[in-house]
Amino acid sequence: MEQVVLTTAYFPPIEYFVAIAGSNKVLIEQCECYQKQSYRSRCRIYSTGGMESLMIPVLRDGTHKVPIRDIKIDYSEAWLIQHQRAIVSAYNSSPFFEYYMDDFFSIMDKKETFLFDLNLKLLQKALELAGLSSCLDFTQSFRVDYPEGDYRNSIQPKYKGDNLLKIYKKEKTYYQVFSNKFGFIPNLSILDLLSNEGPNAISFIL
Repeated sequence: MEQVVLTTAYFPPIEYFVAIAGSNKVLIEQCECYQKQSYRSRCRIYSTGGMESLMIPVLRDGTHKVPIRDIKIDYSEAWLIQHQRAIVSAYNSSPFFEYYMDDFFSIMDKKETFLFDLNLKLLQKALELAGLSSCLDFTQSFRVDYPEGDYRNSIQPKYKGDNLLKIYKKEKTYYQVFSNKFGFIPNLSILDLLSNEGPNAISFIL
């Protein structure tokens, strides 16, 4: 595909990287208004209790009218340490987590003011660690739709249709630390794939 259009996302799901890998150019939406209960500010990991959602709180004054590029993170809540503890608890015993933890946590610890900036830096690092190269660009104005490759609405937690892993027949299982308790959970955050598969993660994306 020549181009895909994606929302910003916090530790995006695996299908997000499948979309990136299958395109020549990636357009990240920066002009839309913020939407709650989406991957823009949350991710899904595999914890001791099963699938767990981690959500970044944002400053809420008028967020429904503010472009996503200008949404600020709310650090008055102790979400940062909570997320890091949850991630460590989920993946500390996985084969490759120790090799990636410092890379991601050092970005989080810088306490970026804007959600978009934090997500972008984490995405760039995840692409690097997964061995993917991509041309990232950004929207300059909001468009309701694009003729092709528009995944802004479909790569979201509440989307009811098939995800890209199913569409592109990439629904492969891999080792997960707690799969003996709850079975394999597909399409979790890239954190899950990297922590469990390390350098082999790219084979589940391409």
